[in-house]
Amino acid sequence: MASADLRDELLCSICLSTSTDPVMLRCGHNFCRVCIDRVLDTQDESGVYSCPEYRERFQERPALMRNIALRNIMENILITPPTQTETGICCTYCVDSPVPAVRSCLHCEASLCEKHLRAHSKSPEHVLSDPSTSLEKRKCSVHKKILEYYCTEDAACICVYCSAGEHRGHRVEMLDEASEKKKKLRNVLQKLITNRLETSERVQCLEAQRRKAQEKAAGEAERVTALCTDIRRRVDNLEKKVLSEISRQEKEESLSLSALIHQLEIKDELSRKMRHIEELCNMTDPLTVLQEPDTGDLCDPEEEGGDEDTGGHDKQLHDGDDLDVAVISHTLHTLCEVITGISRGIYVEDPADTLLDVNTAGNNLLISDDLKTATWTERDQNRPETAERFQCNHVMSRRGFTSGRHYWDVEGSRSGGWIVGMCYPSIDRRVRMFYPSIGRRGQSLIGDNNKSWSLWRCYGHYFVIHDNKEIRLPDKISSDRFRICLDYEAGQLSFYELCDPIRHLHTFTAAFFEPLHAVLYVYGGSIKILGGKQ
Repeated sequence: MASADLRDELLCSICLSTSTDPVMLRCGHNFCRVCIDRVLDTQDESGVYSCPEYRERFQERPALMRNIALRNIMENILITPPTQTETGICCTYCVDSPVPAVRSCLHCEASLCEKHLRAHSKSPEHVLSDPSTSLEKRKCSVHKKILEYYCTEDAACICVYCSAGEHRGHRVEMLDEASEKKKKLRNVLQKLITNRLETSERVQCLEAQRRKAQEKAAGEAERVTALCTDIRRRVDNLEKKVLSEISRQEKEESLSLSALIHQLEIKDELSRKMRHIEELCNMTDPLTVLQEPDTGDLCDPEEEGGDEDTGGHDKQLHDGDDLDVAVISHTLHTLCEVITGISRGIYVEDPADTLLDVNTAGNNLLISDDLKTATWTERDQNRPETAERFQCNHVMSRRGFTSGRHYWDVEGSRSGGWIVGMCYPSIDRRVRMFYPSIGRRGQSLIGDNNKSWSLWRCYGHYFVIHDNKEIRLPDKISSDRFRICLDYEAGQLSFYELCDPIRHLHTFTAAFFEPLHAVLYVYGGSIKILGGKQ
């Protein structure tokens, strides 16, 4: 058996297999006849021939001399190798079975596997590329030379002859350099794609905001339309009521005056008596006057009460001079209240029907029978402990709001301290440490967590609190009555002082995501919900 070194000497440097029908060039290098013929055929087009192994050049196509000695050695010690096969982009020199090529050698016009690639990668003339079934695409269509350059002016791939011919003087680059630029362009393209995606997402976000704004505008337009419709209805009803009142008073006055006129017309007998007396006074004969049968009655007009009737008539006429404008003004005052509410942005048709839920009340709170008043007491009410009951002096409303605009009014006592506001039903209802004397609070008080908003009266001072952040209000608050206004969709909860005129104190802004319930806290005093149904 031949040694490993001898086997290496018998390999063709082109196909890296044992040489088949070995031939030798003038430079002494041996190749398979088929392999070297293929290489020389590719060099025919350029007219320049070279040895594939050490690049010795020949002016003419070299004659192939059969190496009889090498062939005899192969026949004596080696088995005749199989024939070559070529399928698709498989390795040109793998003969047992098609093997996927990892690179293509443009110089040799061959597809190569990793094994046969080693010898071709040693020479700079062997230009390698990704495997391809059509290597002709990598050659110049005019000169049939490898495309090695890129003309930036014509944006074309060219060969060495093109660069010296029609592209002479043009700015050209090596394909490798152009490829690097292509990588940069790919990076730029990727960034642009990323920017486009971000822009697209931003556009979608803006589109969503625009749709939301349009929906909100449509909702506001609908709300304003409904508001104006309700105002017009109220004004129409008010107009009808005032006109009806004026008509009623006018009818009463007319009937009264008609009655007086009728009474005066009945007493028109006075005119007849006056004419008769005038006739008697004009008579010259005393006997005729004395013989008149009614002269006794005519001589005493006071007996018929003429003076009294005249005085009564004058009094009634004086009383009927004017309409009762006080009643009309009081009716019109309703319109002023509606307009005032609209100008302050707190207009809703009616106050919310707010009732306290005894099942949530702490055991030191007395809840009135009408479920409107909570009063602090030292006496424990011994209510059963449940998950929904507050363990401190809180009580929550039965009703929760999940949409719309609502308001409710309260009146707090001047003694003690109290808190009024709104909260989520998921608020923590367990006891937390609270020392009113030193102003320390815990997370159980409404306003001291992110699930409640409150107005707090403590030692004559007022605060608004949310998430344990308090804002002190001016000390000039004089009224004991306050209004709490909720606009759920707008995410606004506002507090007002019910003075004349009504005064805005503070507005919380938040994105509400649970039902909102009215909630009270009382210590040493009481607080009452005003209005609504009992």
